[in-house]
Amino acid sequence: MSMAIIELVLVTIVTASIPLILAGIGELMVEKAGVLNLGVEGMMILGAALGFVTAYLTGSALLGTLAAMLAGMLGAALFGMLTIGLGANQVASGLALTILGLGSANLIGAGYVGQKREAIATLHLPLVSDLPLIGKLIFGQDPFVYFAFGLIAATHWFLHHTRKGLALRAVGENHDSAYALGLKVRRIRFYAVLFGGACAGLAGGYLSLVYTPFWASNMTSGRGWIALALVVFASWKPWRIFAGALLFGGASVLQMHAQAASLGLPGQALTALPYLATIIALVLLSIKDRHAAKAPASLGQPFTGH
Repeated sequence: MSMAIIELVLVTIVTASIPLILAGIGELMVEKAGVLNLGVEGMMILGAALGFVTAYLTGSALLGTLAAMLAGMLGAALFGMLTIGLGANQVASGLALTILGLGSANLIGAGYVGQKREAIATLHLPLVSDLPLIGKLIFGQDPFVYFAFGLIAATHWFLHHTRKGLALRAVGENHDSAYALGLKVRRIRFYAVLFGGACAGLAGGYLSLVYTPFWASNMTSGRGWIALALVVFASWKPWRIFAGALLFGGASVLQMHAQAASLGLPGQALTALPYLATIIALVLLSIKDRHAAKAPASLGQPFTGH
């Protein structure tokens, strides 16, 4: 196998992992604040639809990206008003958000199915981007890739080295004690939910603006659910979400090569391979490290204080 092919495979693995990193980090922040939002898939597909339509109509990838984030935040705001403001059941509200997002996205993108646009340009630095093996992998990615990696580091730093991060974790561990200490529990949780929505919308926008620069119904293909699983099995640690996302990307590449090789296996089984491999690996990791995998103590519990 030539160096060029190895580089191409590695680049493909990284790009396939980006939606999971973005959505997973967003959901991690939400759950660290004690809120369980199962509507990640719905916010992702909304971001994919509105991001593509906006970019297609305006010709601006930046406006499309902002629209994708806004779409995710609007879905998250609705979820937050129901669960944080009115105390509605978080599981039911999250599932409803997914259903609403899927239906709304198909409605928004109904007239744009199959339409294409130019993908967001990748970085190219003279000399270094042409280096063998590492050139395109490190110096030839699109802006979303660098943002996703920076987001992992920023999230870790925020949670463990800032007062606001400490306050967010305190709310997630014991919202009653946090409230007694004077923390604005509802406000902190609502901001965390909005952040998670923006990340999920951005993940969807990446799919329709970069990864496959066109709109198709249900193009998220369950990635929102994989992102939710990543958060749990990664023990609510940002760097493990990165590793799990890369695992999914590697399984996706393996699935594509298996289909190209015509191994005689059912197409449905090959399509399911990335999801199945990721879940099995994460379950094994969780079993091995089960004592460290502790969810925030107040996760999913409504706050009844004033």
